[in-house]
Amino acid sequence: MTQALILAGGEGTRLRPLTLTMPKPAIQLVDRPFLRYMIDWVGHHGVDEVVIASGFGADALRDALGDGGGAGPRLAYVQETEPLGTGGPLRLAADQGLLEERFLVLNGDLLADIDLGALMRSHEESRAVATLALYAVDDPSAYGLVRRAGGPDGLDGAPRAATGEVAGFVEKPDPGDIDTNEISAGAYLMERRVIEMIPAGRMVSIEREVFPRLVGHGLYGHVLEGYWMDIGTPERYLQASWDILEGRVRTDAGARLDGAGLLVEDGAEVDPAATVRPPALVEADVTVGAEASIGSRAIIARGSHLGEGAVVASSVVLAGSRVGSKAAITDSIVAPGVQIGEGARIGPGAVIGEGARVDARAELGEGARLAPGELVS
Repeated sequence: MTQALILAGGEGTRLRPLTLTMPKPAIQLVDRPFLRYMIDWVGHHGVDEVVIASGFGADALRDALGDGGGAGPRLAYVQETEPLGTGGPLRLAADQGLLEERFLVLNGDLLADIDLGALMRSHEESRAVATLALYAVDDPSAYGLVRRAGGPDGLDGAPRAATGEVAGFVEKPDPGDIDTNEISAGAYLMERRVIEMIPAGRMVSIEREVFPRLVGHGLYGHVLEGYWMDIGTPERYLQASWDILEGRVRTDAGARLDGAGLLVEDGAEVDPAATVRPPALVEADVTVGAEASIGSRAIIARGSHLGEGAVVASSVVLAGSRVGSKAAITDSIVAPGVQIGEGARIGPGAVIGEGARVDARAELGEGARLAPGELVS
């Protein structure tokens, strides 16, 4: 297995206002663009070429990720001129001659460390046309269920086999219909001939229009264990950040931290009277004033400034932002280039768009959203 295609064409509406100025796959998660985690993940499983299907913000995404190579997979891009769903990009990439005879497909919202090598071996052994990575969840009511041979008997049952032929799907099940806890993990391995079932030039849902037609014709599922999260909301973005810092998911970013989950990069200037409580990341070119408090659970990205007595707790402050003296940010996300005035109060649960400004002593309350460039006084 040498090739993967990542579906990264969505607009990231659930992460607005962050995604109004930056495509979701390019948004910084801990210390790197989010999609880089997926590229690293597949690279560790022997994938040496990744095709990225993008739409909104395609140029910004390419600028953030480059062309790969070196120690990681090579990167190629296919751009959707209009949304093509989860199936259309596969057909577009195939028509442009970018796909091999067998390839891995990943939804671009995932942060995971599940064993893709086991998925590849299962696919080979069962001689499947397509094999879905399955994941067991405690509450499957918000997901589509995948029923398969060898699956668990009920919510609390253990799978009778790791791999089995898919018998059917249940979308948004009623409580009485929930007879398995296995859902699609948004990753699958397929043979190129499946592309023939995808019409060209229109939006196609592979989950609704293609996979059901493959039931009984070589569609298998393989359940995998490990870490798995869809990070499409601000709450999950923050949780994914803390899971990386705290080592709940295996990542190259997490490997940079010390045993407590702390890294203050060379080039950061932290006043001796400031406090940094792990887990936390303070990037290079950050300046932190006296009596400021960072953490626990905090990320201060490159080029940002925290004034004297500023507090950042359970929050992410992205590149080039300025937090005034005695300002406080709690359980919130601050996009690049934001200015927060002296004594301002942010959060909990606030998300501030790029280049916005919060004046001195202003308050941005629970769950607030501030658009890019907007002013609160």
